[in-house]
Amino acid sequence: MTDDFIVDVSRIRADARAKMEGGPVTETYGADRDRVVAVLNDVVATEVVCWMRYTRHAISATGIDRAQVSAEFSEHAKEEWDHALRAAERISQLGGDPDFDPATLVERSHTEYTAIPDNELKQMLRSNLEAERIVIGVYQEIIRWLGDKDPTTRRLMESILEEEEEHADDLLDLLGG
Repeated sequence: MTDDFIVDVSRIRADARAKMEGGPVTETYGADRDRVVAVLNDVVATEVVCWMRYTRHAISATGIDRAQVSAEFSEHAKEEWDHALRAAERISQLGGDPDFDPATLVERSHTEYTAIPDNELKQMLRSNLEAERIVIGVYQEIIRWLGDKDPTTRRLMESILEEEEEHADDLLDLLGG
């Protein structure tokens, strides 16, 4: 077995010096940057919509299990907002503009915003579990699509996916499933 890995450091140095305005995106970046930015902007929209839904549910929930369920919704809301900010930061690193435009958030989101009646804790849990399952499926597809073309964005999405799976598990536990 031969080891044919060779790094042309001189070429890499020359490219780095010649294209400083590219920031972290080098010649070896393998993905369509504009398409990755567009996909990440849909992730931003999805995460903001999830943040809004969880926040509304945390505030409006009523009933005997309100404290426990509301606390879980509040925790998930904070994590969803963090996901949106992390995706937006990656968009910026790629030279794109994060899109937080309220006029287009809902149409770009993979999930829906639902305002469940205040006393319907079980329906709030089911609505959020459904949204988490949608996000998990979409994010798995994004990760497969990215493959080795953009390992930094792939790792970001894998990290977010891991937290979304934890959310789904938390919600299933609260539903008694």
